[in-house]
Amino acid sequence: MATPTPDQPTDVEIRDDMIRLGQFLKLTGIADDGATARDLLTDEAIDVNGEAETRRGRQLHPGDVVEVDLPDGVRRLRVVRPA
Repeated sequence: MATPTPDQPTDVEIRDDMIRLGQFLKLTGIADDGATARDLLTDEAIDVNGEAETRRGRQLHPGDVVEVDLPDGVRRLRVVRPA
């Protein structure tokens, strides 16, 4: 993952053209398992491209930005493909 500047999201590389939100949360270490991902979504703690998201199966594509409101602050992550 690239180191972001203060207002920029952290880039997270995915292998394919798409990743599901639940998988993405596990890949980034935000969620240890599907239950934790579900809890974050139920609490409406996740936005995708600026809109609240509650579906663990939401498809993410390169360029999508995920914001997660965690107890220690908000994490902004951008889905990217390897160069």
